[in-house]
Amino acid sequence: MSTHRLLQEWYFTQVGGGEGTKEGEWLRTSEFPTSVHVELLKLKRIPDPFVGLHEWDVQWVGESEWAFKSTFTVTQEELRSPNIDLVFDGLDTFAVANLNGKKILEASNQFVSHRVPVKEHLKVGANELTLHFESAFLKGRDIEKQHEKLALWNGDSSRLHVRKAQYNYGWDWGPILMTVGPWKPIYLDTYQNRITDLDVRSQVSEALDVKLTADFKLSHKGPGFASFILRSPDGSIETSASNIPTDSGNCKVSFEWAPGKLSLWYPVGYGAQPLYTVEAELADENGKILDHKTIKVAFRRARVVQDSLIDQDGLTFLFEINNVRIFCGGSNWIPADSFLTTVTPERYRQWLQLIVDGNQNMVRIWGGGIYENDVFYDICDELGLLVWQDFMFGCGQYPAYDSFLQSVEVEAEQNVKRLRHHPSIIIFAGNNEDYQIAESLGLDLDYSDEVSDFRKTNFPARYIYERTLPDIVAKYSDIHYHRASPYSGQGKPTTDKTLGDLHQWNVWHGSQEPWHNWDILAGRFVSEFGMEGYPNIRTVDYWLGGNNSERFPQSRTNNNHNKADGFERRLELYLVENFKHAFEMESYVYYTQVMQAETLASAYRLWRRNWRGKGREYTAGALVWQINDCWPVTSWAIVDYFLRPKPAYFTVARELRPFTVGMTRKEHQTFKDDRSAAQFTIETKLEIWGTNSTLAEKKATLEVSSFELDSDWRDKCAKDVVLAPNSSTELYAGQLPGQPIRTKKSEVPKVIIVSARLIDENGNVLARYSNWPEPFKFIHFPSPQDLGLKVTVSGDGESVILSANKPVKGIILDADGDDVKWSDQAIDLVPDDPQTIKAIGLNGREVKVRYLGDGTA
Repeated sequence: MSTHRLLQEWYFTQVGGGEGTKEGEWLRTSEFPTSVHVELLKLKRIPDPFVGLHEWDVQWVGESEWAFKSTFTVTQEELRSPNIDLVFDGLDTFAVANLNGKKILEASNQFVSHRVPVKEHLKVGANELTLHFESAFLKGRDIEKQHEKLALWNGDSSRLHVRKAQYNYGWDWGPILMTVGPWKPIYLDTYQNRITDLDVRSQVSEALDVKLTADFKLSHKGPGFASFILRSPDGSIETSASNIPTDSGNCKVSFEWAPGKLSLWYPVGYGAQPLYTVEAELADENGKILDHKTIKVAFRRARVVQDSLIDQDGLTFLFEINNVRIFCGGSNWIPADSFLTTVTPERYRQWLQLIVDGNQNMVRIWGGGIYENDVFYDICDELGLLVWQDFMFGCGQYPAYDSFLQSVEVEAEQNVKRLRHHPSIIIFAGNNEDYQIAESLGLDLDYSDEVSDFRKTNFPARYIYERTLPDIVAKYSDIHYHRASPYSGQGKPTTDKTLGDLHQWNVWHGSQEPWHNWDILAGRFVSEFGMEGYPNIRTVDYWLGGNNSERFPQSRTNNNHNKADGFERRLELYLVENFKHAFEMESYVYYTQVMQAETLASAYRLWRRNWRGKGREYTAGALVWQINDCWPVTSWAIVDYFLRPKPAYFTVARELRPFTVGMTRKEHQTFKDDRSAAQFTIETKLEIWGTNSTLAEKKATLEVSSFELDSDWRDKCAKDVVLAPNSSTELYAGQLPGQPIRTKKSEVPKVIIVSARLIDENGNVLARYSNWPEPFKFIHFPSPQDLGLKVTVSGDGESVILSANKPVKGIILDADGDDVKWSDQAIDLVPDDPQTIKAIGLNGREVKVRYLGDGTA
């Protein structure tokens, strides 16, 4: 039978010696796979680049040459095997492998694996494998000189010529850390014959019957037999086939099931995630087992629906699973660490569980990172997370010369084959924002041209996105291909809001719109949008490294831990437009976090309103930029590097619950006639809607309570409502209670807070939302002692009950010492509606409370 033997004992050195090692000094690695930074850090030969300004003290690592070596023993019995290969799952990036002094491999693409026949180079006893890594940065600069310097956003332009994780070159949320080393396993593979490719595909019809085909490709033709087993989620055999002849080197089986015979896989919130197991086995003519492969599969009908709309121009861009149209609320994913080999399966699970716990159902793997490890997709399959998978091209005018294209073809084919069996993956996108680069630079980009080769133009990568990648995806999978993110199609630019997917950066970037304008900034599917916010103060203190002289927002260290161009101007723009705020460190963290929470919640709230039922799916998804960080930093992430959720994580989770209630208030000015500018009225109009992501209508009571902040005036009303299934439902439109019609701009409107709740038939609160007048900076908040705010820790020490006599905005809870796992944050509180917050790990400690108007600004 074929055997895999991992090579796990490794040593490394800096070629020629230098700051990392002395010349000829070989240091044992602490783990494998690994990378140079990780090993040097453990040996305390470099400072922690995540602390202070030390990122800049380790730049030499990425511009040095490094070598790794391993000595392994081969037995006489192993050498008798007909085939012996060395398999390199991933080398980062330019590497030459030598076995017993003979060159066996030259690698140049981080995303490609290599299988090298090595029997002729092996000997009984000790064998030495060495890997020599050139500097990807310096090599990239050399390649760039041979070809041309091309345009990009983020990082060094040489990255466009190097098939390496592009974020290593620095991004507007990440450091410049040019990793190097064997970042995936290396093993010795002995075999007589093996299964080289197992292509298992299922087709689920509109009637939900299922067809399954499995194609085996073998390394050698010859007599023998293959077998196939499909096991149900409970382990029992669903179907099987045996004695499949292998003489041709190819085997194929197919099966069919009527609707309902197999359990279908659904996204989280819409059904279960049953995973079936495929077992494929290869035997010789005497029945001796030669190879065995096992993969998990599932059955679902996945479609990208682009249909015409009722009452609006353009087409839908929505995902339909098993005939159910899904509003996709989710996040963008960047690599979880600057040092990829440190991301354990446990960390992956923590991240992905956070996404699901935040009521999200989609994650987009962004094109400037990596095709993620298998375990990432395994967990997504298990949790029911839909995956949008970019190919690894990001924010650049990429080349398409022959050697580059050949490398990309191998990369794409390998990764499509590796990923295609995952039910979670429902779309491949060709790149991230490369068409936007072309538009911004005025490159050759005739969207109506569907026949040209494009390689001779100044946007040559269009050949990759419109020829190479779609052909490979179609040949090796049944997954939908989309040319880019964003991409409109129909001959329209990427900024078109009526087609395809949209990256909506006119909040923060671009025209820097107020976040209140999300409703008019909507697209058919908003695959990126965001707002920055500081991380947890503990994370800030980590990167300050104990240097309290830098513990203020404008310090050099804090600036180094925010990579976004113009971030101080933009943070302050949105802060000063909306808040009266303070600059003391904890306060600045608080106000940026509340701002981020308000901004993102507003987007999800307004865009879910646009999901209005079949034919009216005006916005079909929203993916926040971003869920995670690759190092401790201030960024758009809603959870920081240490897996500490920011308040925005919780406000997004509230807006993605199965049932929500939303509200807008808008002033309407009406002039007496078309001559007068002085004679007018101003009315404040309120609109309320509810959303229901379940597939059944929901009866509820809408309860609306209004409060004047400056008096004891209150108003309350209720009505029975029915929330339509899988859509939003308009519930109320009318005057803002308690707000007089104004006839002069000098008449300051009353500060009226409106709280809406949806109550089910058992009296449970399905959803709540409080609408406050904005901007918040105009509000004269009551003194803290007049609020009657009570924060009560329950007897179990892990629940906090909040209540108040007046409305309170933006409550964020904390406790000195270790982290607490809070169930909610950025909480709005109104009288007669106490809220209980779970606080795992609080252990009865005193709770610290921040809120708008708490006297700190």
